[in-house]
Amino acid sequence: MLIDCRTLETEFYKLIKKDKMDTKGINHYVEAAKRSAKWHQENINKMKKSRFDTIAVHGIYSMQEAMDFNQGSIIEPIYMSTSQAYRDADEMEAALGYQIPTWCYSRIGNPSMYYLEGALALLDGYGSDVETSCCATSSGMAAIASAVDAFLVVDPKKPDAPMNFVATSQVYGGTFQQFGIRKDQEKNIEWRKIINSNDLDEWASKIDENTRFLYGEMPSNPGQAFFDLEKVADLAHSHGIPMIVDATVATPVLMRPIAHGADIVIQSISKTVTSSGFGIGGAVIARKNLTSNVDNDAMKADFGMYIKLLPNRDNGPNISPMNAILALNDLRTIRSKVDQFSRSTMKVASYLAQHKHIEQVDYLGLESHPLHELAKKYLFLVDSEFDEQYGEKVNRFGHLMSFRVKGGGQAARDVFDGFNMIWRATDLGRVKSVATIPAISTHSQQGEEGRKAADIPASLIRLCVGGEHPDDIIADVERGLATLDGKKYFVTSPEYSAGGASSATLQR
Repeated sequence: MLIDCRTLETEFYKLIKKDKMDTKGINHYVEAAKRSAKWHQENINKMKKSRFDTIAVHGIYSMQEAMDFNQGSIIEPIYMSTSQAYRDADEMEAALGYQIPTWCYSRIGNPSMYYLEGALALLDGYGSDVETSCCATSSGMAAIASAVDAFLVVDPKKPDAPMNFVATSQVYGGTFQQFGIRKDQEKNIEWRKIINSNDLDEWASKIDENTRFLYGEMPSNPGQAFFDLEKVADLAHSHGIPMIVDATVATPVLMRPIAHGADIVIQSISKTVTSSGFGIGGAVIARKNLTSNVDNDAMKADFGMYIKLLPNRDNGPNISPMNAILALNDLRTIRSKVDQFSRSTMKVASYLAQHKHIEQVDYLGLESHPLHELAKKYLFLVDSEFDEQYGEKVNRFGHLMSFRVKGGGQAARDVFDGFNMIWRATDLGRVKSVATIPAISTHSQQGEEGRKAADIPASLIRLCVGGEHPDDIIADVERGLATLDGKKYFVTSPEYSAGGASSATLQR
């Protein structure tokens, strides 16, 4: 049964009176919930027929729901309340038994959260016939833990059997720590690392009867690793295990892994989805009836809802209402933003590829990249064939890239320190361009050996291109690169802020 945030429809009250249904006990609410589930599913089915942009704007929030339940608000409301009240004991009993739509407690669910989850589920399932569900979490790292921990459980039939999972080495630094320290070292759950993720034989060589899932990040952060997803997903399914993909860099605008055979998609919605930088969150989007060798029918039937209502109920990593609405609001225009950001990134990458101080540019959009042709198979601007300015499917490769500075780590630091407009931070996915040196920041904790396996040298600068004009981004990158020619810059600071606050230097 569909469990969502909505309560009983007004029209259903009329039907109850007309048909003189039994109104005693919790059955009164359960039957109404079934009718409500049907109504909402029909509304979702209608929305599925819309284009990507329309789904991003409206999600699962209908005009009828706005009028009946939300004071006619055309924007999804923020429900800043910890819990839900019930009409009587019967409704409470049915709700806490997950027999009717409920949000009972915001640690588990909340109307604002459900609106985001509904939209993300539709967007990552867009263009396929696959049914999807979503659980939104407090961060991308919480999404990763929520996605993988459900498979890393003891098999009661073989309680002493070792567990392992197979995952690429080219992952975000926090993922590396979660897999390498929290799972492998602390829990003795072996991480079998893939060095060349586009080598299918390497994947196959790591799988055995104790493998619980395959996991890959594509395109990877920061090195742009990529692999043939369809082939790796088929390999996973041939062994009866799920394929999990972190598609944060691509977003559903450019790639929807579930359509290519993946079982679960992870999004750090703190990144490009919430490009304003106002919110933090993550999401687990899963196909229903996924493949797994873990004996848990409820988990396989509807993974997204299962982790929300059971493991995450107990562990508490779900998203907050405020962050859900912040993400949802940014999500509405994601396609146009990713298109613009991607086009700008291509221009910046092409410029850097010819620069005398650059050793290598890592961007899948460049024809010189060894994985360019493979990336073209998967990375497309969704619905571009329906755009008047394109009229055909066009490749886009996202707004994350990296480049390696000639001269090693110190040269990279000198270039990095020369930026004036590009923000020096560990963030990415912003509408403002942001850069970092992963070896000393996001990937510093995994050590030299781990960075070598992931191909992250000290000379590498990661750049996430934002919404500025690409000519201005190039000018600022050139400003940093000019330091290698001996150019020096001097930083000045006003004594008063633009808002009127005085500097501490003025204190007498």
